[in-house]
Amino acid sequence: MPPRGGPSISDAEAPFCAVIGAGPAGLFAADALARAGAHVVIYEHKASPARKFLMAGRGGLNITHSESLDRFILRYGAGAARLAPFVRAWPPQALRDFCAELGETTFVGSSGRVFPASFKATPLLRAWLARLSRFGVVIATRHAFMGFAESGALRLIGPEGEFTRKFDALVLALGGASWPRLGSDGAWAARLGAQGVRVTPLAAANSGALIEWSAIFRSDFEGQPIKTVLLRHGASVARGDVVVTRGGLEGGAVYALSSQLRAATQKHGETTLSIDLRPDTTLECLARKLSRRLPKQSHANFLRKAGFSKVEIGLMRESRTGGLPRDAETLAALIKSAPLTVTGVAGLERAISTAGGVSFDELDDDLMLKKLPGVFVAGEMLDYDAPTGGYLLQAAFATGLAAGRGAARYLGLSPDQPVTPPEPDLAVASPLQDPDGRSPETSDKYSA
Repeated sequence: MPPRGGPSISDAEAPFCAVIGAGPAGLFAADALARAGAHVVIYEHKASPARKFLMAGRGGLNITHSESLDRFILRYGAGAARLAPFVRAWPPQALRDFCAELGETTFVGSSGRVFPASFKATPLLRAWLARLSRFGVVIATRHAFMGFAESGALRLIGPEGEFTRKFDALVLALGGASWPRLGSDGAWAARLGAQGVRVTPLAAANSGALIEWSAIFRSDFEGQPIKTVLLRHGASVARGDVVVTRGGLEGGAVYALSSQLRAATQKHGETTLSIDLRPDTTLECLARKLSRRLPKQSHANFLRKAGFSKVEIGLMRESRTGGLPRDAETLAALIKSAPLTVTGVAGLERAISTAGGVSFDELDDDLMLKKLPGVFVAGEMLDYDAPTGGYLLQAAFATGLAAGRGAARYLGLSPDQPVTPPEPDLAVASPLQDPDGRSPETSDKYSA
């Protein structure tokens, strides 16, 4: 492998760069490498690229957020200082501009979240894949990363069996371990661990709270939403809508507290999550309203007439043994802070994202593994945790770009070289060949 900042390759055959994983981080790393002049092949485990990205777009693709950059970076919590250089180098406005390049204008919603005009991921992905194709990038689907051979070559399993492939630079963007059926199963952690790379254990993030509902509550209210609540756990609060599930509660407000809930339940076995069903009404105002109850009026009829839904009434019953209190002040206090016992958080198979990953101490400033020169890491493989709201995708794009540019610099390429994609070539390349028909081997100049 050449030293970083090595000689220019303008007079030599372009190097071969492999990218593992065809999610946003991998696609953006490939984009940067191809624009710098490398031959790039993306190896993807599943039958089609960016499956989790497409899944995220089903309910409206929240691509990033419009809040100030300083506040935006703080959303990454303990990982903020590590991610700050990459997000500052590729801030939310840059991501919006990139979407516009692909033909998708974006807009800011009432919550400050940014969406493409179509609300969907499909138009963006289709335009992006066409752009990559024009740059000569090939995506080889149904190819799984198996680690490294003794020679240092990449080990892969494809439709025809296992094989090795030498590379001049490699970007790993295999995702975390959430929603494994979409491709990111976290198996890479053991394979990098075998190379001496320190990986913080992977754990579910942005996942639902596990609550042991009674059989009758589960039967009556599974799948029903509760609008505009305020959740409290310790000193932390989160506001939004929640949904009753078979195993507990889901929703943005729950996800925002899920890392804390996970830590507390791992330490103590269970923890208390309080839910305020009327966050915009004071305790005193509620107590006055509830004191007007007629003597013979039942709890259910009274509360329904007071504007509470059946699921809200049922949840209050779940949170308290011995039935609902008749005293107005006590009932008001329950509405403002109904205690729910959380026994854990939903597993990786249902989590939106993953906490843990490759320690930043194992990486240089270009996201290259110190123990594996020429190998770069991007996206959710990195050890950070982020809330929903556009922060996950922003970090995937920003670190994908950083890894791609870092790999280009490692090979002596200019990562900021402006390249105009050629006109589309209608010829279809084999997944194991680059578009000019050659096997994507390493260049002689850069092979070890």
